[in-house]
Amino acid sequence: MRTLTLLLAALWLAPAAFAQTTPTASDSAAAAPVPVTPTAPTPTAAPALTTAQPPKNPEDKPSFIPAPVVFYEPETGFAAGATFLPTWRHGRDTTVRKSNGRLGGWFSQKKQLNLQLSHTIFTRQERYLLIGDIQYFDYPIFFYGIGNDTRKEAESEIAYKLLTITQRALKSIHRYTFVGLQYRFTDLRSLRPKLELNNEETGPNLYYSELTPREKDPFRISGAGPTFIYDSRDVILSTYKGAYLDLQTLFNLKGLGSDYTFTRYVVDGRYFQPLGSNRTIWASQVIGTFHNGTVPFRELANLGGVSLLRGIYEGRFRDRQLLAAQTEIRHHLFWRLNGAVFAGVGQVAPHLQDMSFSGIKLAGGAGVRFQFNRRDRLNIRFDYGVGSGGSSGLYFGVNEAF
Repeated sequence: MRTLTLLLAALWLAPAAFAQTTPTASDSAAAAPVPVTPTAPTPTAAPALTTAQPPKNPEDKPSFIPAPVVFYEPETGFAAGATFLPTWRHGRDTTVRKSNGRLGGWFSQKKQLNLQLSHTIFTRQERYLLIGDIQYFDYPIFFYGIGNDTRKEAESEIAYKLLTITQRALKSIHRYTFVGLQYRFTDLRSLRPKLELNNEETGPNLYYSELTPREKDPFRISGAGPTFIYDSRDVILSTYKGAYLDLQTLFNLKGLGSDYTFTRYVVDGRYFQPLGSNRTIWASQVIGTFHNGTVPFRELANLGGVSLLRGIYEGRFRDRQLLAAQTEIRHHLFWRLNGAVFAGVGQVAPHLQDMSFSGIKLAGGAGVRFQFNRRDRLNIRFDYGVGSGGSSGLYFGVNEAF
């Protein structure tokens, strides 16, 4: 069963590499032939035919930008590393949106290690959309238990090593509309408490009281399922206008090598609109994550972090079901600097019927962005947020939160 899991992961990684290096035969034949008038025509000469190629656009030149990474977040403390951010376009058709990738890693003062390789690839004429992410984590986190009403005083530190692989392959069925399949693999090992059971300063560690014996053992999650994306965003990395809808279903099954059997449903909707001009952008997002079956704690939906409800510590509230919404105003200040203000609401619960207005968590803040690549709108983002649960902090990110 482990062999099947590795084979599935390899199969899903292969399309991404293929799309970057090899055009398909149908792509080569896609350009329409146009007649060319001979320079010295004769009565019997037939018009010659050639394949027209759009002129090269200077802005289509691939960009390969290395950048140092230095930041501070509540989850990490100070951290440093490097990232490599390629952007490119398949073919010369400027209506095809640019693909992008990320290769990087960092190490934090809390002895946390993160390595990431990700990509979003639009093939020629946007016939296919390939999305993938591989991440390795080795670090401690604060664990507050499970539920929407966890206490800050119960904060416990646990650590683990985690590998995640996510690959999605979708085919265009209409303009901006894609359907396909996805695969996700998770391997968690070396789960351990940072402090012993009885610590005079912090009290008992929730590792012992909240996690089942089965959850303390190494485990693997392996799942596959259908996915649907509608994506009319003008630029993926930093959108001025457009809409995005992502629907996912992931079946984690023993037949795929999973140690737990459960189903995950994700609904992610986003909308972007200029307010008068491209100097000011309104962005909004509504997201829901829902589970049924037996879900280990690390796979539960959670609020907070660098992308969802900044101002709340990532995982401060986690449970089987999640609903959240956030909005943001982005405004160009001067030169390469942009500013933003943001706010969000959200809630987690064991069942949807358990959610209530009184349980809503709040978060908000402001930040600045430095656009180090104007052509492709590549931003470095610094945000400060505050949120429910006694949380606050600085956040660093490459590109926008959503």
